[in-house]
This record gives sequence, structure tokens and C-alpha cells, in this order.
Amino acid sequence: MRNLKKKNLHKTKKQIIMKKLNLGILITLMFFSFSVLAGEQNKNVKEGLSIGNKIPEISAKSPDGKLINLSDLKGKLVLVDFWASWCGPCRDENPWVVSVYNKYKDQEFKNGNGFTVLSFSLDKKINSWKNAIMKDDLIWENHVSELKGWYSPTAQRFGINSIPSNFLIDENGIILAKDLRGEKLELILQHYLKN
Repeated sequence: MRNLKKKNLHKTKKQIIMKKLNLGILITLMFFSFSVLAGEQNKNVKEGLSIGNKIPEISAKSPDGKLINLSDLKGKLVLVDFWASWCGPCRDENPWVVSVYNKYKDQEFKNGNGFTVLSFSLDKKINSWKNAIMKDDLIWENHVSELKGWYSPTAQRFGINSIPSNFLIDENGIILAKDLRGEKLELILQHYLKN
């Protein structure tokens, strides 16, 4: 009788261990499936300029002639900001952008690690552009332009017909919001902060 109880107890422990092992394998497979599915969904996102689209690539030169690509900033929330030194409303908006950048650049978000800005200038004169960057204390590194004003191929491809104009994108380049001015930018970033 004792041996039978020992056998049954041993058998029960073995069944519990097998159930836990099977549950662990099932959870792992489910997690892997969800990860693959999420990856597939990102691959199937349409490129475009609407919220939920993948933003088109931007490649342009910095004031010192270095080529900067928007895709180089993958992993962070990015404000793609179209502006110009001669644009009064843009210059009025810059202190807000600087304040938000300083507050959120090192924060963790639900859909990105950190926040940065890619400033695309519609200037034609490099010195005016450089002076505005310094005067407005635009301290982030990602400043680009084609120095063609409204005839910039990138601005035309993005349908920019007034500035300031911007797009907020997530870590994978998906557009989360557009034309955020003043407090709206900070409110949307607060919404995506990791708790």
C-alpha cells in the first residue's frame, strides 16, 4: 500500500512538472507568434503621409554637408519639423520645441526609446539657416536642408505648402500625429510615455 501511494505521489509530481513545462512551451510559442505577427504588421504598413502610415524616407545634408537620413533615428520618437529662418511663426514655435526636446529626449516611451527632432529647413541661404539654429538654440544634431526653399524636392514630396508643419513618428517610422503646435506636442508625448 505504501509503495502504491509513493508511486502515485511520484506520478502526480511528474504530471505537475509536465503540465508546467507544457504551459511554459505554450506561453513561449504564443509570445513568439505575437512577435512575428507584430513584425508582419509593421512590414505591411503602407508608406504615406496620413496618421498610421509609414513616413517616407528623408535624406538631406546638414549645415556642415553631412548626409542625414531619417531612418538613422529609428528606435526613437521623432518630430519631423519643417521650418525656415525667415518664417515668423516657425521661429515663435521653436522655444516650445526646444523645451519639449529638453524635457523628453531621454524618456522611455511605449513605442520608442527617447525623443529627438529632425529639423528640415526651407531656407535658400545657408548662413541664414545656421544663424537661426544658433540664435534659437536648436541644440539637437539633426538639421537638414536642400537649400531650395519651396522648391525643395522633399518638401514637395511631403506636400508642404505652409510652415511650420510637422509629423510625429514612432520608433518604426509610423506617423502618430501631425501639425502639433505649442502644448499639443507635449500632451501627445505624455500620452505615449511608458508608465
